Amino acid sequence: MNARVISPGNVKGTALVSKEPMGFYGCVDIKTGMVIEKGSPLEGKSVKDKILVFPCGKGSTVGSYVIYGLKKNGVAPKAIINKETETIVATGVILADIPCVDHVDVEKIFDGDTVVIDTEKGTVEVIK
Repeated sequence: MNARVISPGNVKGTALVSKEPMGFYGCVDIKTGMVIEKGSPLEGKSVKDKILVFPCGKGSTVGSYVIYGLKKNGVAPKAIINKETETIVATGVILADIPCVDHVDVEKIFDGDTVVIDTEKGTVEVIK
């Protein structure tokens, strides 16, 4: 799949997928990387070292700093893939130097898929 690069970096990893928009402030524990938002499809799961896939962000602008804090605490996702990356997520991944792409059909990626992001080529490959 073709992708637009938000924050560069080539990475391969395991997908953790939410079909719902995702927030970071009050939704992801900055010290552990665990999703703590009640009712979230990812509640109780860790974003650490995963390729985090969700349609778009939501919530407070403080979410950008949560993404940065996740990286500083060693519990950040390896990369983020979105259908549409809005400014909160874009700012966070750029500050934290986390690869991020968007304009991707996230409906084609499922939990546990192996995903390869190549920001030099602007592509996302899903390995089943």
